[in-house]
Order: sequence, then structure tokens, then C-alpha cells
Amino acid sequence: MNKVGLLKNLRNISRGNLFSTEVPIATKEDEKKIEELVKELESEGKIKLRECVQREYSVYLHGIIKYGAE
Repeated sequence: MNKVGLLKNLRNISRGNLFSTEVPIATKEDEKKIEELVKELESEGKIKLRECVQREYSVYLHGIIKYGAE
């Protein structure tokens, strides 16, 4: 998964500008990669993350998509 793919996924599942999703992970490297991608999207001003919870087999993400930053 890359940054563009993650952002497209978040836009597809969003309700208005809010999103809530669980991203499945297979390894700890996947978990770290997701966290890095989310931080990059936040620093670019494309999303605002409200919650990021690491679960046993997934990462739960909840936040806001900033459409003005497109």
C-alpha cells in the first residue's frame, strides 16, 4: 500500500468528510508503514486523524478528510 492508495481508499469509504476504517495488517512492518503513511498525509494537510488504534490484526483509523487541500 502506498500513500495515494490509502488516500483513495479513505475517500471511497468516507461519509461526507468523516472516515472510519480498519486496515488489515499481516506483520509489524505493515503496521509501521500504515502509521508512516498516515503521518505523511497529515503533514501534507490532506487528512486530520482523530484516532489510530493498533489491534491484533488491523489498524483502526478515524478522522476527517480535508477537501480544501486537494
